[in-house]
Amino acid sequence: MSRIYSFIQTASIFVSLSLVFSQSAPQTALVTQVPGFNGTLPSKQYAGYVTIDESHGKELYYYFVESERNSSEDPVVLWLNGGPGCSSFDGFVYEHGPFNFEAPKKQGDLPTLHPNPYSWSKVSNIIYLDSPAGVGFSYSRNTSDYITGDLKTASDTHTFLLKWFELYQEFLANPFFVAGESYAGVYVPTLASNIVKGLDSGITPAINFKGYMVGNGVTDEVFDGNALVPFTHGMGLISNDLYEEVVNKCQGNYYAPTTDNCQKLLSEVDNEVDGLNIYDILEPCYHGSGSRSTSTDSLRLPSSFKKLGGTERPLPVRKRMFGRAWPLRAPVRAGIIPTWPQLSKNNNVPCMSDEVATLWCNNAAVRKAIHAAEESVAGPWNLCTDRISYTHDAGSMIPYHKNLTSQGFRALIYSGDHDMCVPFTGTEAWTRSIGYKIISLWRPWISQDQVAGYTQEYDKNLTFLTVKGAGHTVPEYKPQEALAFFSRWLAGKSI
Repeated sequence: MSRIYSFIQTASIFVSLSLVFSQSAPQTALVTQVPGFNGTLPSKQYAGYVTIDESHGKELYYYFVESERNSSEDPVVLWLNGGPGCSSFDGFVYEHGPFNFEAPKKQGDLPTLHPNPYSWSKVSNIIYLDSPAGVGFSYSRNTSDYITGDLKTASDTHTFLLKWFELYQEFLANPFFVAGESYAGVYVPTLASNIVKGLDSGITPAINFKGYMVGNGVTDEVFDGNALVPFTHGMGLISNDLYEEVVNKCQGNYYAPTTDNCQKLLSEVDNEVDGLNIYDILEPCYHGSGSRSTSTDSLRLPSSFKKLGGTERPLPVRKRMFGRAWPLRAPVRAGIIPTWPQLSKNNNVPCMSDEVATLWCNNAAVRKAIHAAEESVAGPWNLCTDRISYTHDAGSMIPYHKNLTSQGFRALIYSGDHDMCVPFTGTEAWTRSIGYKIISLWRPWISQDQVAGYTQEYDKNLTFLTVKGAGHTVPEYKPQEALAFFSRWLAGKSI
């Protein structure tokens, strides 16, 4: 099902302190200008590679944005996009990076960049990491490294952090948090667990780890798999009669039907939501040009993944939501996870467009300015790649969450409440299932004098939160509200 691409074998290109590529180990590299942006950078920005395996030439690419407020004291946050196989430039370009990207007005031009008033760098230092190797600008000279999984990715990312903090020792005392969305629902707790084990064993440098955030994150086969039916009913997408039939015939098991009657009813549910944008049921699907066929021989997918509707939503949006989360009622299961490019014949998947990010990240001048290796070394940049073969081998994330929160680490689990891919109903259910005492009952939370969503706070510093009207990528759909809860939670304030 997966394909592993071998790229031209060349010497690694690294960035030195003098801001030129060399054969020495990569060092901190200041970004002095960003193509497409004509103003003064809102804060210092650095980028480059960290070698996590010298014998293989395994290089993880990062882009580091210092806080615009007080970089010496504000928290450091590592941001991870999901997939598996998706670049964290998804978050940088489309969600909470320092710039808003405006699509070029004519062919051949670069996108125009403007300051993002809701950048998460307003209140934190933030690292955007392409992980694992083979994703985004990250690469290895040994393509066997492109065969990986949950546990190896967590180990590699932990190695990256230890080496990164050696390069940026001035940030070692800052509070440190890990954050991510979608399949990063696996990346984040597995990495956090490795960090804590490292601290317990005395590994240095000692990271000042305080907690983690997960947005619309895949977590557990049962809870994620059973989330769609109650979500579609609660949102008025299926009739009450159909819902009651499904409940009666399926007996609460919606992800692995055991009878033909249950399977038939679940197919009816799929048909009812056919054509909706799975990542945000409020948004129409982006209609791109050309054929959009998807190979689904081995997977049962709703036809909303096979065809496109129309949209009036302005760019930047994405028409290729590669691997951000997998299909309807297809929860996390052990084994190889196909990425969207591996499923798609034409590398096109509804319902969004990634054209702005693809254009910008594959421009030679951009790559040079942000200290990314040339295409001949790292390969072309894709929002989500098909050159990795990825295995889910960490199991359910619920034991990870229990272990981390029981040790006092803070956890914010948030959901855009109109995401049908990883519905909030499943996330609300698994956070409740942990069994912690409720400290603050379900209540609205406020942003700009308006109800922005709902939250419930548990013992052990576990918080569940919804964002009203947001889809799968919360900061993209509701940037102002996202900055509000992000700021309050980092500061230890009640949301």
